Amino acid sequence: MTQAAGTGHAVATRVSAILCNIRDALAMLARRPRAVPAGFVPTWRRLRVQGAIVVAAVALSMIFLDSRAFVFATGLPTWLVDIFFEITDFGLSGWILLPVGGLIVAITLLASPALDHITRAVLAMAVTRLGFVFIAVGLPGLLDTIVKRWIGRVRPSARGPFAYEPFSWSPEFASFPSGHATTAFAALVAIGAIFPRARALLWAYALLIAASRIVVVAHYPSDVIAGAAVGAFGALWVRDWFAVRRLGFNVGTDGRVRAMPGPSRRRIKQVAGTLFGT
Repeated sequence: MTQAAGTGHAVATRVSAILCNIRDALAMLARRPRAVPAGFVPTWRRLRVQGAIVVAAVALSMIFLDSRAFVFATGLPTWLVDIFFEITDFGLSGWILLPVGGLIVAITLLASPALDHITRAVLAMAVTRLGFVFIAVGLPGLLDTIVKRWIGRVRPSARGPFAYEPFSWSPEFASFPSGHATTAFAALVAIGAIFPRARALLWAYALLIAASRIVVVAHYPSDVIAGAAVGAFGALWVRDWFAVRRLGFNVGTDGRVRAMPGPSRRRIKQVAGTLFGT
């Protein structure tokens, strides 16, 4: 009985620690913004001109490019389309959200008040960055999923680029904006904000996913342009949200948002040794 009671107490203590981790994380995300330099301009104001350019590009694509792109894509050789069918699946949000979410859950389970201060600080920095990527990719993707159902644009077909069935929840009427493009460009911005050296590779990934949606005749170019804008602007908005709360990012005296320094490799190895006894 004594051993059982001790085990039950240990489990209850661990569950309590996990719930506290979740509560603290949500509290940090929801806390009020801190004072920022006067030069800071939020994304929605800073990129108004770019937003207008995107709207114009989408409209021009619908009028002049979409039909031509559909005809071009349907005439491509089968072997090339098959290759792009393999590529395009890497634009699914699960390729990013599942591993990132899994790491967040693992850290939540591992973090404990019994750990030393340095280990807890490194875990907190890691989960903050992972949480940023998860939200910056997942939130624009969720918005895209809802909006495309409201708009109900028919996917590329003989019906043409101006066929719509608003408020349809069928995948056949979920062309605008492109969800894959939203995910790819949100990942480009979010991961690139933390790892600037990876931006060239991320640009190649995003552009390849965007092109694949046209090649496999899943979207018109205007769908892809709109999806890319939703993903990029959405991720930048999430970055601003984190920055004004000093969560992984801060706002410099020049008003620019920068990623805070992360833990060194030596420190990460030290924490891994503490957690796993290596």
